[in-house]
Amino acid sequence: MHPNRAFAWEDRDAMLAFVADIAFCTICVDGPALVHAPVIVAGPDRLRFHVARGNRAEGALDGKRAIVSCLGPDAYISPDWYGTPDQVPTWNYLTVEAEGPLRRLEEAELEALLDELSAAHEARLAPKPPWTRAKMTPGRFEAMLKAIAGYEMGIEDLRGTRKLGQHKPDQAGAAADGLAPFNPALAALMREARK
Repeated sequence: MHPNRAFAWEDRDAMLAFVADIAFCTICVDGPALVHAPVIVAGPDRLRFHVARGNRAEGALDGKRAIVSCLGPDAYISPDWYGTPDQVPTWNYLTVEAEGPLRRLEEAELEALLDELSAAHEARLAPKPPWTRAKMTPGRFEAMLKAIAGYEMGIEDLRGTRKLGQHKPDQAGAAADGLAPFNPALAALMREARK
């Protein structure tokens, strides 16, 4: 997390909504070991995810502390866009980290996690009719479950950064205008941060 307090993001509900929206995060456990996995917000104090049993980190997750890092929109910011001298290049971004202990899910919890993940992401594809595991050949889902393991993190600490140029209020609008042709979504967030 960026140490400048101007970028601190402290709205817990907004951070959890951000994680739910991005949904694909990096999980770091001691070792160090990294896992990239789809994550679902399972309440105000829990995240859930699954990994392939063949992943070298899978055996090291249960009972460990981890950090889940979720990086959202990001972009290089050219100093030319500020319209004032003596600026330097920087990077603007949104990110959230959750930290806490992991526990392995029971099979019924893993099944529920997979149904929740599918439902959440199929909804984003509307008006396409949603996929459900009912479309699978009987027994196939259960066989495939053996290849993955599910985990839950109890969120003990949640940190966020919204580094959007808000420490440069006079120049941030010009930088957002410069970025807009290349990354309109982040430029809009930069403009919003100025309000």
